[in-house]
Amino acid sequence: MERISATVVPGGQTRPQRSPTWMLDQLPVSMLDHDFFVRFVSIFQHLGTTLLEDADNIEHVASTTVAPSPLLPYLASWIGVETIDDSQPESLQRRIVAGAAKTLTWRGTARGLRSYLELISEGPADVEEGGGIWRAGDAPQDTAWVVMRVRSTGLLELTDFIDVVRDEVPAHVRAELYVGPDRVWTSDEEWPG
Repeated sequence: MERISATVVPGGQTRPQRSPTWMLDQLPVSMLDHDFFVRFVSIFQHLGTTLLEDADNIEHVASTTVAPSPLLPYLASWIGVETIDDSQPESLQRRIVAGAAKTLTWRGTARGLRSYLELISEGPADVEEGGGIWRAGDAPQDTAWVVMRVRSTGLLELTDFIDVVRDEVPAHVRAELYVGPDRVWTSDEEWPG
C-alpha cells in the first residue's frame, strides 16, 4: 500500500502533499527522454505549482493569522479601519485588524473605544465619557464628550496613533486624548495628521 504524505494547514486540517514533479509525472515516458521538452514543461510546472498553492490556501486568506500581509489593509477596509499601512509592523497590523473585528459591535461606545485603545497601545486605557441614562428632563446639556488616557502609543508613532484613534471616535463627540500626562490631541483643534 502506498503512503501519501500530507501537509498540515491552519485549523489542524491536512491536505495531500503534491510531488515537486507533479506535471512531469503525468507525461508519457517517451517525452521524458527529451531534455529540452522536460525543461520546457518544467517552466509551466513551476508556474502551475504557484497557482495551485495559492488555490490550496484560498480558504485561509481572510484569516488575520495567516493572510498575506499585502491583504491586511484590504481586510481592514471591510470593517472600516482605514489606518493600516505598510509602515506599521506586520504583527501590529494583524492585531489591529483582528481586534477591530472583535470590537466592531461595540464601535462608537466607551467599551469599544477602551478595548481598541488597549489593543493599539498595548496597555491599559481609561475612557471617561458623558453618555448615560437619565430620567426625562434630568439629562445634562452636554453629553457628547470623551476623554481617553493611555500610557503609551504602543508600536505606533504618535501621529499614527492619533490618526487611528480619530477614526474610532464618533464624529459628533468632542474628544481629548492623553498619552501619559500629556494631552496630545483634542477634536477642537485642527489635526494636520
